[in-house]
Amino acid sequence: MASGTAIPILDLSTARSTVLRRRPWDAFQVPPGLLDANERLFGQRIGPEEAVRRILADVRCRGDAAVQEWTARLDGVEQVSLQVSSRELQTARDRVDPEVVHALEVAAARVRAFHRRQPALSWIHNGPEGTLGQVVRPLERVGIYVPGGTAPLPSTLLMTAIPAQVAGVSEVLVVTPPQPDTGRPHPVTLAAAQVVGVERVYVAGGAQAIAALAFGTESIPRVDKICGPGNLFTTLAKRQVFGLVGIDGLPGPTETVVIADEHADPELAAADLLAQAEHDVLASAILLTPSRELAQQVQAAVARQMEGLERAEIAAATFGQTSGLVVTQDLAQAFDLANEYAPEHLCLLVADPWNWLDRVRHAGGVFLGEESFEVLGDYVAGPSHVMPTGGTARFASPLNVWDFVKLISVVGLKPGALDRIGSAAERLAQAEGLTAHAAAVRRRLEPRGKA
Repeated sequence: MASGTAIPILDLSTARSTVLRRRPWDAFQVPPGLLDANERLFGQRIGPEEAVRRILADVRCRGDAAVQEWTARLDGVEQVSLQVSSRELQTARDRVDPEVVHALEVAAARVRAFHRRQPALSWIHNGPEGTLGQVVRPLERVGIYVPGGTAPLPSTLLMTAIPAQVAGVSEVLVVTPPQPDTGRPHPVTLAAAQVVGVERVYVAGGAQAIAALAFGTESIPRVDKICGPGNLFTTLAKRQVFGLVGIDGLPGPTETVVIADEHADPELAAADLLAQAEHDVLASAILLTPSRELAQQVQAAVARQMEGLERAEIAAATFGQTSGLVVTQDLAQAFDLANEYAPEHLCLLVADPWNWLDRVRHAGGVFLGEESFEVLGDYVAGPSHVMPTGGTARFASPLNVWDFVKLISVVGLKPGALDRIGSAAERLAQAEGLTAHAAAVRRRLEPRGKA
C-alpha cells in the first residue's frame, strides 16, 4: 500500500480474519531470499531454526573464535576485541549530543524510581508448629541483548538494565551488534551503558551473541538469564537455549490497540497509530471505535500524517495486514475485542478512561487518556517498555524487578509439628508408591531405634 492510498475501515468480521487474528509468532513462510542466504552460508538450503542450531553449536564448541567468525560472515565486520573498554565507553559518551545524554539521564532516573516501588520482599512466619517463609535472592549475572544493527536502541538498554540493577543483580552484561561502518556499537548505546553504570559491554549480535551468553566464551561470561528483544534469529536462539539459562520471553513485533470514542482527537489517535506502525512491516496498530465518524476522521489523518514520515512505506505496509481501523458496536465490545487480542500496549482515548480500567484484563501496559500516550512509555514514563507481545499478555507481564530475582522457600518446623502432619505425609507417600519417602516419615514418628 503506497502512502496516500486510502486506509481501509474494517467491519468486525473482516477485522477478525485479518488484523485481529492471532498467528503463532513462528508460523511463517520462510522467504526464498532467506533460504538462498542460508544456502550460501551453510552450503545447504536450511531454515532459520536449523541455521540457529548450527550457530549455537559452533559457539558452544569454539567460543570467541566462532562469535567473531559469524560476526564477520553475517555482519561483514572483522573484530579485534569483543569487549568494549571503559575508555571506549567514556569516549562514546563524550561524542554524543549532550542533550541526548541528558534525555537518557532523565529517562534512567524515572525508570529507576518506578522499579524501586516494586516490592520484592522476603517474609518469615513463626507459627505454633515452627517457621515457614521465603527469602528473595537476586540473580547473580544477567545478559541483556540490545538490538542495534540498523538503528540504535539505547532505550532498550535502560529498560532492561535498570530493573536488574534495582533487583540487586551483581553483574549486568550487555551484548549489542557492531555498526557496519565502524565495527563497534553505536555511540549512543554505549552512552546509555555509561549513564546507568553498566561496565561490561560486548560487541556481538544475533544468534552468536545469545550463544555466547548462554554457554560462555573466553571473553563473554555465561549468564543466568538473557533479556531483551531482537530479530527472528535472536528470538529463535533464546528459545533454543531456554532451560540452560532463563529468558524473559520471546518478543515479537510491537503492537498497539487504541480504543477511542467520539470525543477523541482524530489527529492524536492517528499519530499514536503511526508511532507503532513505523516500527516494522509486521507491527500492529489497531483502532477500535464505535464511532464511524471518528474512524473516517482518523483514516484521513493517518493518510495525511503519513506523507511526512521517513518510514512512511513501512507504516503504510502494515495497514490492511496487521494494522487497521475497526468499527465496533459500542465501547464494551471494543474492550472485549481488546481483551481477546491481549495487546502489548492498550491506549484509552475515551472520556474518563479511569472508569474503564477495570474492564482491562489482558494488556502489557494500559495508557489512560491522550496525555498518557504510548510513546512516553517507550522512553520516559517509568515502567519498562519491554512488554509481552503476540497475545502473551494473557499470562505474561512487562519486564520488572521480579524477572531478576528468585524465591527460596524456608521450612523450619518444630519437633511437635511431626505429630500433627507426619501421618498425612506418610499416607500420601504410600499412595504414590514411594516407600522410601514413607519410611523417612515413619522413622521419625516411631521411637528412635525401632523403625
